[in-house]
Amino acid sequence: MFAQLIEKAEEQLARNLPFVLYRKPKSMQVNAGFQNTSELYYVKTFEERGFVFAPFNSELPVVLMQLDELVKSDIPVVKEESFESKAANILESDKDFHIQLVKKGIAEIKKGVFKKVVLSRKIEVDGITNPFSLFRVLLQKYSSAFCYLWYHPKVGMWLGATPEILMRLENKRLTTMSLAGTKPYVEKEEVKWEAKELEEQELVTEYIVKALRDRVEKLMFSEVESIKAGSLWHLRTKLTADVKNQSLRSIVKALHPTPAVCGMPKKVTQSFIQKEENYDRLYYTGYLGELNMQKENLRTTRRKNTENRAYKTVKTVSNLYVNLRCMQIVKESALIYVGGGITKDSNPEKEWQETVNKSKTMLSILKPL
Repeated sequence: MFAQLIEKAEEQLARNLPFVLYRKPKSMQVNAGFQNTSELYYVKTFEERGFVFAPFNSELPVVLMQLDELVKSDIPVVKEESFESKAANILESDKDFHIQLVKKGIAEIKKGVFKKVVLSRKIEVDGITNPFSLFRVLLQKYSSAFCYLWYHPKVGMWLGATPEILMRLENKRLTTMSLAGTKPYVEKEEVKWEAKELEEQELVTEYIVKALRDRVEKLMFSEVESIKAGSLWHLRTKLTADVKNQSLRSIVKALHPTPAVCGMPKKVTQSFIQKEENYDRLYYTGYLGELNMQKENLRTTRRKNTENRAYKTVKTVSNLYVNLRCMQIVKESALIYVGGGITKDSNPEKEWQETVNKSKTMLSILKPL
């Protein structure tokens, strides 16, 4: 069934029709959504249903893929593939520019312009021939991530394995997280966090709490925990709440872009990023996922002296993920996007190295030439 699902997606690509393949974290099932026309639709009210793909720039429209056909398949277990990076020689290409960019960010923080800013760069790798093979490897290597392959003929093709959820809304129950701080994973070695990473995580959590406070009730958040995502450690705090009489649109607008991908305050850091990064992020650090999907649950209750009775409940569920650890496929090249959070305690050389570490998530799936 999985092979047929891939074949269907390959046929869709050959016909220049939109499709998305995706697997939720820790699931053994792949979902495939197909749109029957090449029409480019946008989200207008957030009451629509389908698969959304949003840019980093929150002022730009959110693409809506209509799921005219939705197919599911179990993932076959195959041997995990791993490759040495074929892009080692280009990892250093923009090192000086990125270090100077980080220094500019630190200078603005020290002047009080903003508290934190997330700065990124892109790496170009040639020789990409089969995105479906890359997607298969992602599924095997990153079981705890949201893995996807997304294509629209009027937008392009993107592929990723993101560890971060923007929000999950099931009826009125909201779940989100703050994710910040990065350390390389070393086997059998306990991760040790420095003041810079802890402060960065606290800033993100504080922002989310403040953004949601007037829109939700019963807001609760967990202790900070260390989580492993591929070859990296991150700090994470889970937050849950009940949404008041607020639209999904207002919740998404309050959260995106979070300080984990933009900075604080939002508007001034977004402006700094667009001016100083020297490239367009497009959909990197945007968000993607299911919007207003219907989920059916069957409940069986046992009552004395009666037959077992099954009750079907239908919930409306939205699952949106931050588009991190991703690449854009352009012809036979991959544009890999990576970045990191900058605070007053940031070290420019270490921030550069963090982008190198993060790039390995995507570089590790690319076969050598």
